[in-house]
Amino acid sequence: SDRIQELMQDEAASYSAYDSVKAAVLQVVSKHFRPEFINRIDELVVFHPLQKEHIRDIANIQIDLLRQRLQELDLQLQLDPEVLDKLSKLGFDPLYGARPLKRAIQQWLENPLAQEVLKGNYPPGSTIKIKIVGVDLAFS
Repeated sequence: SDRIQELMQDEAASYSAYDSVKAAVLQVVSKHFRPEFINRIDELVVFHPLQKEHIRDIANIQIDLLRQRLQELDLQLQLDPEVLDKLSKLGFDPLYGARPLKRAIQQWLENPLAQEVLKGNYPPGSTIKIKIVGVDLAFS
């Protein structure tokens, strides 16, 4: 009962904070845009900033998409958890959210992986295992 009441208070505080942020955003918008434009806006949505744990979840989704592409080549991908941690760290920017993540995955994982596959190091049916050795990725 106490826990439920605490959760309800947290939720009420969250809504109150959201409403405050939404009001502040609307005030800034009204200073920069004409009323004719503002009247055409149906709804204003304020997003909460992403946290590091959200970036890890998004990285998992991106890696799953990579796994699907590799399955078309009859290849499997197995990442050590440290690789995902490193990608999450490289791809996290409080200001830009998850935008740098895709670039980090592409530069740090996909490009070296593509080079390994193009060299013929992994015939169809292979499982590509990736871990961190030192500061670099190691493929096996």
